[in-house]
Amino acid sequence: METENNNWGQSVTGVLIRDNKVLLGRHTYGSGQGRLIIPGGYVKNDESPQEAVKREFLEEVNVVIEPKEIIGVRFNMRDWYIAFAVDYVSGEAQSDNNENSEVLWVDVDEALERDDVPELTKKLVRCALHRENGFKSIPYNGRHTPCSLYGVE
Repeated sequence: METENNNWGQSVTGVLIRDNKVLLGRHTYGSGQGRLIIPGGYVKNDESPQEAVKREFLEEVNVVIEPKEIIGVRFNMRDWYIAFAVDYVSGEAQSDNNENSEVLWVDVDEALERDDVPELTKKLVRCALHRENGFKSIPYNGRHTPCSLYGVE
């Protein structure tokens, strides 16, 4: 896990559901150690959240994804965390043997019942199942680039 150039106040994650299975990795450190969670991590300086979630998936589980709707945002006094519904593009899921010890495609209903899947992951999986209600990307050219706008149109 590279820690240089991280923006410690910004993190991202994505929920990838394919054939009614969600992609989860067994986390190897911190409060999520030993638990099955969705891939994600910190945004690097000069990186957009969309670029970060794509990079995190490739680094952690060897899968190329495309971020779509924002399905959740968590704020606290120190940082923010954006959750995307993501679409599968390519790659065969495998562990990075660093941040996760194994990668599994778990049936969605089973993932929502398992004791080793944290509540936040379960909530975001539920949000991804209802992704048509998520915030959509809205074309927008702001004064500072790159920029993006998500909302309900």
